[in-house]
Amino acid sequence: MRILVLGGTVFLSRAVAEDAVRRGHEVTCASRGASGSVPDGVRHVAWDRDATVPDELDDTFDAVVDVARHPSRVRSALARFPRAHWVFVSTVNVYADDSTPGGRPGTLPLRDPQPEDVDLSVDPEAYGPMKVACEQLVRDGAASWTVVRPGLIVGPGDPSGRFSYWPVRLDDGGEALAGGRPEDSMQVIDVRDLAAWIVTCAEERTTGVYDGVGDVLPVGDVLAQVASGVGATATLTWVPQEVLAEQGVEPWMGPDALPLWLPRPEYDGLPAHDPAPSYAAGLATRSIAETARDTLVWVRATPDAPTTGLSREKEAAVLAAWHASEG
Repeated sequence: MRILVLGGTVFLSRAVAEDAVRRGHEVTCASRGASGSVPDGVRHVAWDRDATVPDELDDTFDAVVDVARHPSRVRSALARFPRAHWVFVSTVNVYADDSTPGGRPGTLPLRDPQPEDVDLSVDPEAYGPMKVACEQLVRDGAASWTVVRPGLIVGPGDPSGRFSYWPVRLDDGGEALAGGRPEDSMQVIDVRDLAAWIVTCAEERTTGVYDGVGDVLPVGDVLAQVASGVGATATLTWVPQEVLAEQGVEPWMGPDALPLWLPRPEYDGLPAHDPAPSYAAGLATRSIAETARDTLVWVRATPDAPTTGLSREKEAAVLAAWHASEG
């Protein structure tokens, strides 16, 4: 089949293109990037989605995979390819409730849609509402559609560096700072597993809305699998979230953040969506240990691999303050 990937140069969209080519599909990637940045075996068409659609992107594609967040770009692409099956990659950030575990599509309220493009550097909170608007456009404008709402996507090539922090940190050994409680929930999905499922949804013209998430696990188990995958012997010291906040440690992502730590209970539901409907629709996931191993190999082999998280000096200072308070 003929598949159009809107993007195809970075992380998830690139993994989708790679998987589709491996299956023997005719794949075109449309992006602003250079042709050399798309996977081997893929036809590249240069397209800035704020500009007119190039003539070589005609309405003969069987499926379109779109990861856009700007409603205007989704709107124009739908007008160009109205007959294709659309697989739209949304996000769990469309949900207005981040505190309730076990949610699935149809059980949690959505944020109010933001139908106009918003600069996220000005208003980062517009991300979820813009994705809500994009979902509505796809449901109303595509011949048939799948909406996939991923949570934390991880694995080789991760541009955020959130998960990558942990394989590197645990492989370095010593005493490692862990946040909150080991029983707090967490879920991740390997980019390769998500991409493979997206291609399957395109092939089968799967319809409906799904959360693209893996199993819900205690974060302590997630980190244990990371350690196992990289053969690490680091020792985890769990520091309560109140102490982390007092020490200026930020949650989730950033230069002063501890990745995978989220304040509770307000974020009990964000990394705890029910994966059962997605598994029933064909999603298959690998072990976190395998993802961690492959992520570490990628980071060590890629000098400019993105990473995020607090420095070793900051980590040591927080641990020292915690041990002093313990007395």
